[in-house]
Amino acid sequence: MFVLYETPAGYAIFKLLDDNKFKEIDNLYLEFETPEKANKIVKLKHFEKFADTTEALSAATAAVEGKLSKPLKKALKKLVVDDVQNELLVADAKLGNAIKDKMSLQCVANTSVQELMRCIRTQSESLLSGLPKKEMTAMSLGLAHSLSRYKLKFSPDKIDTMIVQAQCLLDDLDKELNNYMMRVREWYGWHFPELGKILTDNVAYVKTIKLVGMRENMADTDLSDILMEEVEQKVKEAAEISMGTEISEEDITNIQSLCDEIISITEYRTHLADYLKARMMAMAPNLTVLVGEQVGARLIAHSGSLVNLAKHPASTLQILGAEKALFRALKAKKDTPKYGLIFHAGMVGSASIKNKGRISRSLAAKASLATRVDAFGDDVTMQLGIDHRAKLETRLRMLEEGNNKRLSGVKAKAKLQKFHAVSEVKTFKVATDSTLPSTSSKKLKAEDEAANAPSPKKKKIEEIEPEMGEPSTEKKKKKKKKNKEEGAAEESMMDDSVAAAEEETPTSTKKNKKSKAKKAAAEQDDE
Repeated sequence: MFVLYETPAGYAIFKLLDDNKFKEIDNLYLEFETPEKANKIVKLKHFEKFADTTEALSAATAAVEGKLSKPLKKALKKLVVDDVQNELLVADAKLGNAIKDKMSLQCVANTSVQELMRCIRTQSESLLSGLPKKEMTAMSLGLAHSLSRYKLKFSPDKIDTMIVQAQCLLDDLDKELNNYMMRVREWYGWHFPELGKILTDNVAYVKTIKLVGMRENMADTDLSDILMEEVEQKVKEAAEISMGTEISEEDITNIQSLCDEIISITEYRTHLADYLKARMMAMAPNLTVLVGEQVGARLIAHSGSLVNLAKHPASTLQILGAEKALFRALKAKKDTPKYGLIFHAGMVGSASIKNKGRISRSLAAKASLATRVDAFGDDVTMQLGIDHRAKLETRLRMLEEGNNKRLSGVKAKAKLQKFHAVSEVKTFKVATDSTLPSTSSKKLKAEDEAANAPSPKKKKIEEIEPEMGEPSTEKKKKKKKKNKEEGAAEESMMDDSVAAAEEETPTSTKKNKKSKAKKAAAEQDDE
């Protein structure tokens, strides 16, 4: 077995003298306690020294990437290729696979090999003869510095760092400008409070103070380069009738110094914004076209780099920046936020309130695709971003107009609603018209159910209606006959009662007369 050992000075190939010792991993460190014991286990077979630092750097970068470098390939051809049956012990499994593919050599990389490499490292000074310790230390330091500079030079995140720093500085400048403007308005407002209501633009306000100074100088100062004629006239009229307090020359000097700072910071902010736009268009043109340079830079700064942003799905990109609100909503079991930093994009801002969630979801999906093209594509142009923006604008226009249509042009399926058929045919209820208790309650219920039952087809209903009408007319005729007979019987009964009453009245009168005559006769007898 051969052992491949990597050093800053070159590649060392040892031959393992005792294979049985390699199997005893637990006590292997005991065999490397002294240089004499170590020389009994492994023996230096060949040492391929690097010519210079550049060759060492290329070999180190190849080893990091798991590739076979030229010095290593040269060393393996000299020693190992002659005996194909031999095995090569390597520390890195990726490097072992590369050697196996290129050289057709069996490579072993496991925990036993790692333990053997640690033991060799402890006695590397004695095993590698001809390399002093100072020289090895200097080579290690030089290779480390070269490798660090190489990684920094070819880092894919090097431009991301500039964008992140520029965006963070832009946010800091905005905060400072807001604080300074608030201080100037409050400070100069004691002297000329009406000016703050007339001039809402911060730059115009500051330049006016810088040029005029005291409000008494307002009438004699030409402000045509800063303000419009109408606004200038209002300012001069307000200065004549101002209710502000008087201030000294020293006060106005300090206020004007602060105005100079605000003007210089504003100019630098404009320059920084142009620099950020140029950087974003050079690095992520498609993302910049979709969401704008400032929102795109904030997304990159929040995720750390453009590559990290490209790894995020569209759902994460949509709520990026609203993590606190998301976890608060999940904890309280409420609705999660619909947008984060992407809310400040111009397309989301132009949408109505009810469509902001929909357009932010669509914009996040397209921005995720654009970010991946910008991060991993070759010869990237902004054509993809322009096409996606046109589709999103069409989608937004359709949502605002109320036309529910997809981006692909296929109309969405209409929602299916349940339709209950109700019969419009109404029948006349005969039982409700009759006053006689001839019909039973069961018959009434049966008639009601038959009348209210939904009819499947109108034709059948029209055929059944005349048949149902015939028995109803027959019942009406029978009821009329019964009513007539009962009316006649009642009239005959009334006539009989009247006749009987007439017969009884004369007899009763006669009896009354007889009783009166008897009473009169009895009274006469008593007298």
